[in-house]
Amino acid sequence: MSKKDTNFISAREARKISKENNKILKKLDGRLSRKNVPESEYLTTMKDPGNVVEFDDLHTYFFTDVGTVHAVDGVSFNVPAGKTVGIVGESGCGKSVTSLSLMQLLQRPTGQIVSGEIRLNLGDKAYDVAKMPIDAMRNIRGNVVSMIFQEPMTSLNPVFRIGFQLDEVIKLHNTGMSDEEVKQRSIDAIKMVGIPDAEGIYSRYPHELSGGMRQRIVIAMALVCNPRVIIADEPTTALDVTIQAQILELLRKLKGEINASIMLITHDLGVIAEMADYVVVMYAGRVVEKGLANEVFLDPRHPYTIGLMESKPVINKKVDRLYSIPGSVPNPINMPDYCYFRDRCEKCVARCEGKYPPECHVTDTHIVSCWRYFDETKGGTGR
Repeated sequence: MSKKDTNFISAREARKISKENNKILKKLDGRLSRKNVPESEYLTTMKDPGNVVEFDDLHTYFFTDVGTVHAVDGVSFNVPAGKTVGIVGESGCGKSVTSLSLMQLLQRPTGQIVSGEIRLNLGDKAYDVAKMPIDAMRNIRGNVVSMIFQEPMTSLNPVFRIGFQLDEVIKLHNTGMSDEEVKQRSIDAIKMVGIPDAEGIYSRYPHELSGGMRQRIVIAMALVCNPRVIIADEPTTALDVTIQAQILELLRKLKGEINASIMLITHDLGVIAEMADYVVVMYAGRVVEKGLANEVFLDPRHPYTIGLMESKPVINKKVDRLYSIPGSVPNPINMPDYCYFRDRCEKCVARCEGKYPPECHVTDTHIVSCWRYFDETKGGTGR
């Protein structure tokens, strides 16, 4: 078996890759670490003022000693103000890395935004997050953009009380508030997420709360500064079904109260169908289909989206075996120059032998990247 077949590289090749990576990372990381950067360097203009976030051809890579991992490889989609955008796809497709790019919480120095724009609408102005230095980004995290992580026990510090952790977030972004005002705002946030005895919970440690209550505290921490964008990364994964429903209902209710937008990241198509206004389907670091929730769920076009739908169990429908998409995801270090899903696709056409397909508009809002729709007389044209 050849070295290429086993993805084997020698120590000499690893050293060469590491040396090249160090040059790239020094330049990319140095850009983020600069001090006193003028705001004009990362000011931008939204293409649509109705959007709160616009991802435009985003490329986020991880530079390793065995090669460069193209975790996010040209992602483009919008998050409209006051709407919920569901991002769905299998593990490793780039969902979380896309959201971490917006927060600039990538594992540095190996993880870096290489190119593209992330336009964030602040109302009176807009920033390109991809160009923002770390110092300026600290004013955005938790204040304008907040994140609800999927495992509340690892999100909360076990050695600090709930109140201390909530107070810390408020003090960071509201330096003029007194300690009494900060405490009251924390207690109000605990009440807002539906936890009784808010003052008692304020003084407790995370391990004294149940999983559902801890998840509510994490949500309270994300919402305490009234952010414009809430990133919910698998917010119900570690919870039982009953608590999942409560958490989803809570998110829906709170989104309306503070008029925020939600980026909902999940594997659960049922959660997406219930919560999302728009759906973005990702595969191997790229967006393969996107559109209104009704369009994607009622009329899926990309073979990968169709496979995801078919693999979902249906109540009152008896099957001998659930459908599973054949094959495996290509190596993210050596991605092919054709459609990433081609080797697993059961619906290939002749043009699939060519380069990666561009976007095809099925409708004005429903977009798919698949060569099949360029061969049809109806169903969309490339733009």
